[in-house]
Amino acid sequence: MPKETDDGRARRASDRGRYGRLSRERVLATALEVVDRDGLSGLSMRKLGAELGVEAMALYRYAPSKDALLDGLVEGFCREVHQELDQHPPAGGGAGGWRRELHRIALANHGVALRHPNVVPLLATRLLSTPLARRPLPVQRGDERVLAVLHDAGIGERRSVEIHRCFTAWLLGYLLVELRAMDDEPGEPDPAFRLGLHRMPAAELPRLRATAAAMDGCGGPEGLAAGLDALLG
Repeated sequence: MPKETDDGRARRASDRGRYGRLSRERVLATALEVVDRDGLSGLSMRKLGAELGVEAMALYRYAPSKDALLDGLVEGFCREVHQELDQHPPAGGGAGGWRRELHRIALANHGVALRHPNVVPLLATRLLSTPLARRPLPVQRGDERVLAVLHDAGIGERRSVEIHRCFTAWLLGYLLVELRAMDDEPGEPDPAFRLGLHRMPAAELPRLRATAAAMDGCGGPEGLAAGLDALLG
């Protein structure tokens, strides 16, 4: 008797969970809830299946691998950014209109990142491992939106590529730095012990130890905007 494949088991596994029949949207939305609550390390097919009330194998119809599930989280992040941007009209034309619109795009990303901080590292790692043409449409739409803003402003292709590259690098880098883990003992009231400065050799890292408390603060949307102003000129 031939051995049953994973695909065969997946077809047999029921996809009717505690909330009714599954859909890709429901699977990805629940995965996002798990990551928001438990972090990326807390996400697995088995745990996600338990959350939805189905066998883990049933999920493979909607996310055929763990990588596909991670790509789905990035897709959901980008879709949320687009939904936020589409709720309000663009910043408008005129002198500096494209700069204002890039500010609006950056701030929308910042807002979504604050709601889903555990997804932010995936914005970098999945882009590094997924070719442009294979990225989810909402991810590609992010690049399209920026390039369209620059094109409509009459900026040439070469300059648009330079601005797009700088804008993307600054935005992603800012979000990663803004949301990085700093606290060694989160419940400790003394800043030095909360940051674990006693674990850092004073002789080798004098400036880092002296500046760590200031680095622990967030720049917020104001810091993001100030950096964009400096970058875009």
